[in-house]
Amino acid sequence: MKKIIPHIYLHNCKEALQYYQQVFGGELKNVETSDGKEMFKGHEGKYIHAELHINESCVLYFADVFSSVTKGNNIWLTLDLESEDEINSIFTTLAKDGQVKMELQDTFWNSKYGVVIDKFGVVWELNYAK
Repeated sequence: MKKIIPHIYLHNCKEALQYYQQVFGGELKNVETSDGKEMFKGHEGKYIHAELHINESCVLYFADVFSSVTKGNNIWLTLDLESEDEINSIFTTLAKDGQVKMELQDTFWNSKYGVVIDKFGVVWELNYAK
């Protein structure tokens, strides 16, 4: 595993990012909006990914939510993994007693990606950049 990154989902992501940048400092990077992406049609202008790089070792991921937010499910933990074997193993193990939110699949950002809610209710995003 390369690193674990908090991924915060909320309404009004752009506004929240401006606030957190004021609080923590840092630089916004890799901001991607839903504009022009078929799967996000009707959600134009929303952020599907943005990063606040506070320093070299502190990075927060953010995204707009497209449904209701329940306290406790708006912060996911993203695992940046090192191999296809590793992502397959972790996904399978977490899914065994958990709930698959998104099956492992190849993505438009050239990664293998999946989402699992474990048996304790923690949401894990698994990502392996190819």
